[in-house]
Amino acid sequence: MKSADRDPSTNWPSLNEPDDVIAAFMDSAHVVDVAGWLEQCPKPEAARHLAALQLARRAKVFENMALAAQSGLAQIVSPADLAAIVTKMDADDRADLFNHLSPKQQQSLMRGLAVEERDDINRLASYGEGTAGAIMTSDFATLGAQMTAQEAIAALREAAPETETIYRSYVLDENDRLIGSVRLHELILADEDMRIGEFMDRAPKSITLDTDQEDAARMIERYDLLALPVVDADGRLMGIVTHDDAADAMQAETTEDFQRISTVLPFTQNMREAGIAVLYSKRIVWLALLVFGNLFSGAGIAYFEETILAYVSLVFFLPLLIDSSGNAGSQSATLMVRALATGDVVLKDWRDLILRECAVAAALGATMAFLVLPLGAMRAGPDVALVVGLTMFLVVIVGSLVGMSLPFLLSRLRLDPATASGPLVTTIADGVGVLVYFSIATLVLSL
Repeated sequence: MKSADRDPSTNWPSLNEPDDVIAAFMDSAHVVDVAGWLEQCPKPEAARHLAALQLARRAKVFENMALAAQSGLAQIVSPADLAAIVTKMDADDRADLFNHLSPKQQQSLMRGLAVEERDDINRLASYGEGTAGAIMTSDFATLGAQMTAQEAIAALREAAPETETIYRSYVLDENDRLIGSVRLHELILADEDMRIGEFMDRAPKSITLDTDQEDAARMIERYDLLALPVVDADGRLMGIVTHDDAADAMQAETTEDFQRISTVLPFTQNMREAGIAVLYSKRIVWLALLVFGNLFSGAGIAYFEETILAYVSLVFFLPLLIDSSGNAGSQSATLMVRALATGDVVLKDWRDLILRECAVAAALGATMAFLVLPLGAMRAGPDVALVVGLTMFLVVIVGSLVGMSLPFLLSRLRLDPATASGPLVTTIADGVGVLVYFSIATLVLSL
């Protein structure tokens, strides 16, 4: 086959290749690559190629597809086939799919599932969006403290086909409360007759059902865990958050932060699949609000109309000054939003950080002022150069302080600090910059 007919980065087959070539790819390629290839196929073709796979592989491929692609295929796959696929999927993945189906599709799917799967989906799908309960899986391995190492290994061997991970098992008491955990290699190295309770970790890290998924992901990263147990208010083990689900959650949180930084309301679809209506509705709200914010800049210019008419050369430097203020503010806001998101700083650090930001902003402002002074002198003379230099020094300081402080203020108000970046900071800095610039110009040039 010609190399031009294939995706050069993945070696995926093109959509017009013979069925036997595609079938060979479907059977031999990694399930992630198969899932990615099916996502680019028309839905009928994707459903046809998916149906040709053995059920176990079909389920693995299906659960590695994006939720939007899964939902699309669920519309054309027969209810019986969809139920068979969902039964083989991991518990958390099928709960995610269920939440993305229409009510009619949900009812149709539930009719084809066994009672155990229905109850499991209903339980996992009931937890709030963005919580640990919403991303946990109920497929985990449990042991008893009185079991011997030999008995535990035998139990894990039996449970492994239905369990997402057996590298760490969780020890429960008679009331299903979490009392410890044990790693697989510890079981293998232990004496066969040694009781689990003798060498288990008696203080395993755990979280509650309502823990934010971002906090759960941070704990997994901090303690280098493969999975993190989730308990209810009574300490009973309800599920586990695995490292791959935590990574997916962090990716979703990061995507949402980037959307908010650009003052775009969060949306779950990827850019290729998002429709015109979705993209319009998510972007228009903040754009419309910022229009009214920019009116303050216009009002400031109108207020200083006499100064502008007397010294028209001031207008030449206006974009340069207010853009520098906005750029400095966006830099500070982006750094602070990220630091708050990763936990590097907390609200109580604001006082120390504001003092440091003042010093940094003053140095930045002085450097920027030094750069524009010659430009001002050449363009409009020493008086205007002094105005431009002083303004540059002050607006960079003001923009930096606004950019650093807004994320803290929004966090204090329990709002997403990511909203403080980008256009919002720029709009505020622009308005302040106009007032500072023409106030200084009026004061200096009138003297």
